[in-house]
Amino acid sequence: MPGENLTRDEAQERAALLSVDGYEVSLDLRSALGDIEAEPRTFRSVTTIRFRCAEPGAASFADLLAPSVTAVSLNGKDLDPGEVFDGSRIRLEDLRADNELVVDAQCAYSRTGEGMHRFVDPEDGEVYLYTQYEPADSRRVFANFEQPDLKAPFRCEVRAPEGWTVWSNGVGELVDGVWRFAETKPISTYITAFAAGPYHYVTDSYARTFDDGTTLEIPLGAMCRKGLAPHFDSDDVFLVTKQGLDFFHDHFDFPYPFGKYDQAFVPEYNLGAMENPGLVTFREEFIFRGKVTQASYEGRANVILHEMAHMWFGDLVTMEWWDDLWLKESFADFMGAFALVGATRFENGWITFANRRKAWAYRADQLPSTHPITADIRDLQDAKLNFDGITYAKGASVLKQLVAYVGQDAFLEGARRYFKRNAYGNTRLGDLLSALEETSGRDLATWSRAWLQTAGVNSLTPQVILSAEGRVTELAVLQEAPESHPELRPHRVAVGLYRREDADGSLVRYARAEVDVVGPRTVVDELVGADAPELVLVNDDDLTYCKIRFDENSLATLRERLGDITDPLARALCWSALWNLTRDALMPARDFVGLVLRFAGRESDIGVLQMLHAWAHSALVHYAAPDWRAEGGRLLAQGALKELRLAEPGSQHQLTWARFFATVASDQADLHLLLHLLEGTAKVDGLDVDQELRWAFLEPLAAHGVADESLLAAELARDDTASGKRHQVRCLAARPSAAVKAQAWAQVVESDALSNALVEATIAGFTQPSQRELLAPYAAKYFAAIERVWAERSIQIGMDVVKGLFPSLRDSQETLDATDAWLTAHEDAAPALRRLVLEARDDLARTLRGQACDTAAGS
Repeated sequence: MPGENLTRDEAQERAALLSVDGYEVSLDLRSALGDIEAEPRTFRSVTTIRFRCAEPGAASFADLLAPSVTAVSLNGKDLDPGEVFDGSRIRLEDLRADNELVVDAQCAYSRTGEGMHRFVDPEDGEVYLYTQYEPADSRRVFANFEQPDLKAPFRCEVRAPEGWTVWSNGVGELVDGVWRFAETKPISTYITAFAAGPYHYVTDSYARTFDDGTTLEIPLGAMCRKGLAPHFDSDDVFLVTKQGLDFFHDHFDFPYPFGKYDQAFVPEYNLGAMENPGLVTFREEFIFRGKVTQASYEGRANVILHEMAHMWFGDLVTMEWWDDLWLKESFADFMGAFALVGATRFENGWITFANRRKAWAYRADQLPSTHPITADIRDLQDAKLNFDGITYAKGASVLKQLVAYVGQDAFLEGARRYFKRNAYGNTRLGDLLSALEETSGRDLATWSRAWLQTAGVNSLTPQVILSAEGRVTELAVLQEAPESHPELRPHRVAVGLYRREDADGSLVRYARAEVDVVGPRTVVDELVGADAPELVLVNDDDLTYCKIRFDENSLATLRERLGDITDPLARALCWSALWNLTRDALMPARDFVGLVLRFAGRESDIGVLQMLHAWAHSALVHYAAPDWRAEGGRLLAQGALKELRLAEPGSQHQLTWARFFATVASDQADLHLLLHLLEGTAKVDGLDVDQELRWAFLEPLAAHGVADESLLAAELARDDTASGKRHQVRCLAARPSAAVKAQAWAQVVESDALSNALVEATIAGFTQPSQRELLAPYAAKYFAAIERVWAERSIQIGMDVVKGLFPSLRDSQETLDATDAWLTAHEDAAPALRRLVLEARDDLARTLRGQACDTAAGS
């Protein structure tokens, strides 16, 4: 659509020209009820924008993505919608110093999670609405200036079906059949929000008295679909919310500025969560229908705190443009873990951060699309793709390094000054650095250039020289960088020395030194004279962002004694390092699988154990030699079943091993055990095969042809809910049939009838590792279809299709050549589309290198 992809240059020109004084938005959502098949289903949206123009007589434009516009008025003059509206922009000419724009439009309900999403619950037929805008989809709901640096107060009203409740950013009340909401503080368009429908809503409150005697009271609310109400543990949501508010008030010295604090858990959400002030939205999968491990509760708490940190980093103070997206996302990611450890029961949150979040960052930072944390974002398509492991997890890791570099107190004081100076405004990198330089006394220009303005990940390797008496003569840290991104950075690291000290053979740390690693080789003088170590951990305590490597002696120790490391964070860091060695084709996949089989059963941290299962499965599917896959799968299934039977009955470890067993089960005996567990004719003491676990068992049964359509239909009848439907769709697409695959492909690629949630489920079922030959015909079809899909579908669905259906399971040189041929023939394709294909190509090339490494190990 012309003009839909707003560029940075256009946004800068418009920001220099316009200042927005306020919005009045009126929505009529009564059309949400009625015939579900009526398309396109629209709602009326009337927007009044008051704004100033620095150059009277100049021209500009407002943003709107809508099927039609009924009327446009600028400064009291009616404009012809057919002339000024092109489907995405409203042309505004001959502007005055002070202006009023009124737009009356018919906007479309969404099925893709973008804009005003409409969901019909199959369980009871109830309709639920909610909005999701980031980075630029509020223009699907009301006319506006869709860029983060044109902030303004919003006053909203909504007409809704009788009996519904409506929520927005401000406090609302129903007056004469209309929901009216208190005016907001100045905020960006992308964090305005609405939710409407017969939601189950629970309330609580938070109060805080500050040192100066003032009191802050915040009404709290939490909501979900009525069908999920029996599973909604709102007490735990409120507990974490209150702990987070206390923590951020303690550390930020700036009272929560947005009045109420509602949290909505909504269906078919296409993100994890969104930080809309006063109305935070989350995917409803954070409401657990069955038994889950503490890792799931920790993950939810982390997301709650991440979004809460955004109230200051992102909502109160917002980046000017998406180049500095990290100014909110990196900080929220870091602060989420920081608050998790400092304020809640999840005291091991940094272990999860080291193992899970950093794994995301390491992968993203080694792709050809890697970019500096402060990125070059040319337009909105670039922005959409930049919600990635660099902006979130690497940025958060670098902030953890910055805290070690400047000190925690100086870091937090810098944040406090940053909030107070820039409240309700927009900032760039320099605004934050100047505050931190003041409080720390450090020149951060060099640090910023090295860490924020360059890409790539460094590797740190210990080099140990011992005396004849077995003491450390010299210990150095070697720093390397890839040729593509040769920057060597300053690292504040802790180097830990480990050895067996206890009678039980436990590996414990007996010496530690902090040092600034600079350049290619840094000597750690403090450790000279120490007893010879069995293991050297160069990023002990996980202070910096790097790939940890090992000297030969340390690697040999890990192969034999990894499970003997007593400290859970140190153990998690070693696992992460070994996984990076596997991904880099420096360790054969079968060796990593062997380590998991040998030591994962002793892993105490449930989040680490779940990550090990995911890594072991990935090693088997992608990096193992093709002729060893069957044997590796058999070994993993045997090991998983053994640990399942050994685990404490009813424990979270038992549940985790049960899920992993289902993931890797492939032979008839294992599949029949899953079937008998479903039927109740077999039992594992203490294992509750609840509804969610039933679906987890059914997917491999469907993929291997044991569970047919009738069995899946019977299970849906047992669980006739929105969640059950998603599971059934995934399982149906997993069946090993050419006709099934053709139907799934057509539903996703040739049609736009499915919602975003069902697109995700269909793609997940379609791509089964055990069905490589069955999927072979779709490699050529993929390359023939993706440019059309990208042009015709929303960017969110386009991303799902391009990433999810890439023929990664056709892991051969032939597929790599086909990818290169497409890239060569489509040099003029949309840059964002090319980026996704380049990333998939890089993953495939890494797969082939890993398989070559594993093949060599087996020969």
